[in-house]
Amino acid sequence: MARTVWDSSVGKKTVMAVSGLVMLLYLVVHMIGNLKIFFGSGEFNHYAHWLRTLGEPFLHYEWALWIIRVALVAAVVAHATAAYQLSRRDIRARPSKYVHRKPRASYATRTMRWGGIILGLFIVWHILDLTTGTVHPGGFQSGHPYQNVVDTFSTWYGNIIYIVAMLALGLHIRHGFWSAAQTLGVGSRTRDRALKTVANVLALLLTAGFVAVPVGVMTGVVS
Repeated sequence: MARTVWDSSVGKKTVMAVSGLVMLLYLVVHMIGNLKIFFGSGEFNHYAHWLRTLGEPFLHYEWALWIIRVALVAAVVAHATAAYQLSRRDIRARPSKYVHRKPRASYATRTMRWGGIILGLFIVWHILDLTTGTVHPGGFQSGHPYQNVVDTFSTWYGNIIYIVAMLALGLHIRHGFWSAAQTLGVGSRTRDRALKTVANVLALLLTAGFVAVPVGVMTGVVS
């Protein structure tokens, strides 16, 4: 049954919708945690340490964090795989261009695929920068996330990469949230306007919340 559902377009869209909502929930929590940086290094570093001790003593050190990471990786892989396979299926179903132009879609709709690629590349860079320290500018300090964040956003390229990715994220959420609602059967004529409003508000708040951190470092509010 699972294979039958996965092989259908509806099944893949459902996987995209559910995995997208899982990632959206994580992004809301992650943004709130990021904003703790404005309360100083002690508060931000303590929050990062708390994440590693979450669930103790029932769970060992960092187990909860790794459970979250594994769940997120599964959601990202499922989302990206379903998106790619749906895209390939769409191309095979319509190998030649339409004779008549289709109605012009919104900017967010037309950039969903490129936005997904940008976000995928950003996730890799973000992990190598602030989790493993592989591409981190300066000396990466394990256990000192506040200083690591300041180091990253003290470089021009770190700010550009992050801000561009967050703008792509906002567009992705704006269209993706509404699309997920339609896939899961939540949308209707009476609720569509409200769902689009929620999508716009979520996209705006998340983009502004994430971009606030590099802007805070650039302006010296966070230093």
